[in-house]
Amino acid sequence: MTDHAESQILATTDTAGTDIVEIDHPVDTVLLKRVYEAALMSSQEPLSITELKRLSDAPLETVFIEELLSQLAEKYADSGIELNRVASGWRFRARPELQDHLDKLNPQKPPRYSRAVMETLAIIAYRQPVTRGDIEEIRGVNVSAQILKTLEGRSWIEVIGTRDTPGKPELFATTQQLLDDLNLRTLSELPALEEMGSLLDQSGNSEA
Repeated sequence: MTDHAESQILATTDTAGTDIVEIDHPVDTVLLKRVYEAALMSSQEPLSITELKRLSDAPLETVFIEELLSQLAEKYADSGIELNRVASGWRFRARPELQDHLDKLNPQKPPRYSRAVMETLAIIAYRQPVTRGDIEEIRGVNVSAQILKTLEGRSWIEVIGTRDTPGKPELFATTQQLLDDLNLRTLSELPALEEMGSLLDQSGNSEA
C-alpha cells in the first residue's frame, strides 16, 4: 500500500486470488504510522489493536492497521530493533542477537531460574490446566510452594479455577505475560524446555 493522505485504501486478495480494493474515509497514513511509531516506542507494554485504534480520529479496520504495522516493521528490518507481534499486542524490542552486547551495560547478570522451576513451567505450559498434584506426578518429586510462588510472582502462571475432585485442587495455566516474554503470539508456538529458558534469558527476565 502506498503512503497517502486521502483515503483508507487497502488491497487484499480473496480466496479466488482476485484483488479487492476497499475505499473508506480519509486517513493520513504517513501521520498515522508516525503516531503508531511514537506510541509503540514510548510504551512499556505491547499495544493491542484496540488501543491503536484509539489513536485515530477516524474508525479503522483491523486489517488496515495491521498493514500499516507491517510497513512500519519493514522500516526497521535492517536496524537494531524490531517491531513484532506477541500475545497481547505489538511492540518494539532489541533484536535478540544483539543481547550479548546490550548485557555489557549491566555486566552483573542475575542467576538463571533453576531447572526445577523451568520444568514446572514447561509442564504447566504444555499440559495446562494442571494441578500441583499433576505436576508432581509428572516430575516424580514434590513441587514446593516457592516454585509456584516464583512463577506466579513473574505473572507467568495463574490459578484459573479448581478441579471438581475431593479437596478442590487449584488449576494452574500460563498467562499472556509468559507469551509476551517469550515473544510468542499463541501457545502453539511454545518451544522446547531448553529453548524456553534461552528465550527468557534473551528477554531479560532471568532470575533465581
